[in-house]
Amino acid sequence: MQEETARTAIDTFISAFNAPDDRDVTGLLSRSLTSDVVFWGPLGRREGIEAVEQFVLDIRHHPEGTGTMVRCSAVDMPDEWARYQWVFATPEGGPRLAGTDVVHLCRSLIDQIIVFAGEPSAH
Repeated sequence: MQEETARTAIDTFISAFNAPDDRDVTGLLSRSLTSDVVFWGPLGRREGIEAVEQFVLDIRHHPEGTGTMVRCSAVDMPDEWARYQWVFATPEGGPRLAGTDVVHLCRSLIDQIIVFAGEPSAH
């Protein structure tokens, strides 16, 4: 049951990247994130649902065109933390990015997101 709750929140969050219209992004994020969500992304730490919304809108308006974000793994959830893999691709063979997100859930909503974009370097 806990994994199903996490999967629903995660899939709703991802659907914000693929919403038919920018005006739909806020509602999707409100159904998946807490208002004070902490987002650790490629550009550093951001707080609040508005900051995540701006990140999503920036991705949606990629210079190569509107892309598609998909979850490409199962949701693995030990206790209140969950992780999953995702892929983002722009149309017509444009840039593609993959990564892993780790999220923390509180009351069925995501209150922390840590984004690991790309593959780790071999050292």
